[in-house]
Amino acid sequence: MNPPDLKNIRIFQKLGNVDTKSMAACDQLLLVLPKKPSVKHFKQLPQGKKLQQILRASAPGSTPALRSRLSNQKQTLVVAGLLTKDSSAFEQLTLGRQLVQAACSEKAGSLGISVIGFADDEQATIFNNILAATLAAAFQLPTFKTKPAKAVIKSVRLLGVAAKLDTSRTEAEAKGNNLARWLTTMPPNKMDAVDYADLAKTLAKSHAWSYTRFDVKALQELGAGAFLAVAQGNDNDSASIVRIRYRPGNKNATADLGLVGKGIIFDTGGTNLKPFQSMLDMHGDMQGSAVALGTLLAISELQLPIAVDCWLALTENRTGPNAYKSQDVVTAANGKTIQTVHTDAEGRMALADALVLASRDKPALLFDYATLTGTCVSAITTHYSGVFTNRVDLHPWLKRTGQNCGERVWPFPIGEEFMHALKSDTADFMQCSPKGAGDHILAASFLSEFVENDTPWVHMDLSAGDNEGGLGHVASKFTGFGVRYTMSVILDEDLFKATD
Repeated sequence: MNPPDLKNIRIFQKLGNVDTKSMAACDQLLLVLPKKPSVKHFKQLPQGKKLQQILRASAPGSTPALRSRLSNQKQTLVVAGLLTKDSSAFEQLTLGRQLVQAACSEKAGSLGISVIGFADDEQATIFNNILAATLAAAFQLPTFKTKPAKAVIKSVRLLGVAAKLDTSRTEAEAKGNNLARWLTTMPPNKMDAVDYADLAKTLAKSHAWSYTRFDVKALQELGAGAFLAVAQGNDNDSASIVRIRYRPGNKNATADLGLVGKGIIFDTGGTNLKPFQSMLDMHGDMQGSAVALGTLLAISELQLPIAVDCWLALTENRTGPNAYKSQDVVTAANGKTIQTVHTDAEGRMALADALVLASRDKPALLFDYATLTGTCVSAITTHYSGVFTNRVDLHPWLKRTGQNCGERVWPFPIGEEFMHALKSDTADFMQCSPKGAGDHILAASFLSEFVENDTPWVHMDLSAGDNEGGLGHVASKFTGFGVRYTMSVILDEDLFKATD
């Protein structure tokens, strides 16, 4: 199968004042103003007096704050939103999504963005955040309709830019997020584990990444019994752990960053079969791997000078005569034995061996992503994702990263005290607790047993990976949460130094 078309739409910039000609080139215009815009702000806009009058007559607190048309040949639709001076990244991204949705109910065309009434540095940030929402909305997710919808946004025009904006990061992150969402949305009969591995190989070839696929036989030789326990329910040799390497410099360099993703193509729950409602969207249970691959793409697009290893644990969790079951005892790649308790706790089994393999390469920092537990959703809803780490001092950094980039996270503890709940009489420890309380914490504590060499490690439980109506700048149900966050870790927070 072929990868999606990830080419972003064209972006034009109009520096200086917003003029009649540049506004008339737009089919729709997203206008961002301060919470209490003044007369001088509207004077910076052609037909500004008219827009000010409409705003005064609009219902306070509504989004869009105003909706009108300009008197020009295109009858440009204007939708405006208001931001406080200290608005958060999440608020800016959310406003972007809401404005794009309001504007894109119309025919395809050129979408304008104008930010008026903010200092230059604030304006640049807001422009990029609204652009992020626009690029997410412009991307076409997989569709198999006989008459697919046409693209709504054909180009973007940034109007009234104080100084030329560098949008390369926003565009790279959009490509990574779009890839993650596209993969997660794919129906499971259109992209099975073999198709997914082949698609990753195609991407690797086009981006000069090195690619290795460890199939079932190779994993048996590596002793990856935890992953293979999940895979044994398949009726074919489709399962694999894929390793992709990005090396912009020395091809033999040790990884600065390791990315590990849970790639359960479809999760039936296995022998402990899920009920209908819980199984309905389980084609999305591979989005951890999609986020890992999307992050790698964003890093590669920016040609960042860091060495990255990306590990994708790809299989299905099926039921059948060969499927693993409760009370099986399996041995992971690091030699530790696991008493299985519940076959729907398969994600931690698949990740365990991937983490062993990834940490043996001694990356400076190791991230894993997984839609792992329902208890994380219960704890923090689908508006945040949970983060866990073997470096407790990173908790403030991790939380701050989410606040600054708009993909918000909440740290939870892990450690030996929680492993007492997984004490086993027949193996080194249980896969999960039969009681179920605090399973997100127990799952992360379990995973920490498979991180070797005291590698600095962060686990992200993607409770915000699936949110009805979208989240932040993304309008789709599957949000691709994690790509933007990890790029912020790399580029803004410099957590590599924090883990020294």
